[in-house]
Amino acid sequence: MIFFSKSKPILKDLIPSDYTDIHSHLLPGIDDGSKSIEETKLLITNLMELGFKKFITTPHIMEGVWENTGTIISEKLLKTNIELQKEGLPELSAAAEYMLDGNFLKILSTEKLLTIKDHYVLVEMSYLNPPMNLYDIIFEIQLEGYTPILAHPERYNFFHNSLNEYKRLKTAGCKFQMNMLSTVGYYGPHVAKAADYLLTNNLIDFIGSDVHHSKHVEFINNKVVLKKHENLIPIFQNNSIFRL
Repeated sequence: MIFFSKSKPILKDLIPSDYTDIHSHLLPGIDDGSKSIEETKLLITNLMELGFKKFITTPHIMEGVWENTGTIISEKLLKTNIELQKEGLPELSAAAEYMLDGNFLKILSTEKLLTIKDHYVLVEMSYLNPPMNLYDIIFEIQLEGYTPILAHPERYNFFHNSLNEYKRLKTAGCKFQMNMLSTVGYYGPHVAKAADYLLTNNLIDFIGSDVHHSKHVEFINNKVVLKKHENLIPIFQNNSIFRL
C-alpha cells in the first residue's frame, strides 16, 4: 500500500536551494539518459528551478550494455561543459554508476574508479538478482580504499522479502542512496514500501535524482507518499559533503 495523505509535502519543497545531486544521467548520448545536448540543457534548466545547484552526473558502466570508460566519460564531459558554458549553465562533474557485474572486479583491480568525491563510488546491481559474491565485492571495494554507495537499494525487489539483508549490507560497509522518485511512488507501491522501511530504520545516507529524462523531472512536483517523509530532510542535507 502506498501511504497517501493530504498532509504529505510535495517533493520539490523538501529540496534545499543549494542541493548537490550525486546520481543522474545527464551526459548526452552516453547511456540511457539524455539523448542530446539540447535535452541536457533543458534538464539542467528545469532541475535548477527545483533547487538543484551542483550536478555530479553518473553514466552507467555496464559490461555488454554501456561499456563506458573513464576516458570516454571525461571526453564527453569536456565537450558537454563547453556547450553548457555557452548558455551560462553550470558545469557538470562526472563520476560513474558501476554495475557489479562480471567485469567490475577487473576494473577495480586495474583502473582508478570514477568517484563521486574522494573515495565514494556509486554502484548498482541487476534488478533480477544480486551477485553471488556480493559481499566479497563490497569487501574488495573497501580493500582498494573506496567506500561503496549502493544506488537505489529500495528498488531491488529480491530484498523486499529479506529486509534484514539491508542491515547486513550496511554492516558490511555499504552506504545507501535513495532515489527521489521512490518517495513519490514512481516505481510502484512495493518500492515505496521498501523506501519507507529504509527511512524508518535510518538506513539511507544520501538521496539522488537518477534523472534520465523529462518525465523524471516532472514527478519531482508530486507529493511524497511515505509515512516517514520528515526523515528525508536531513538526508537531503547529507549530500552537502559532495558540494566542494
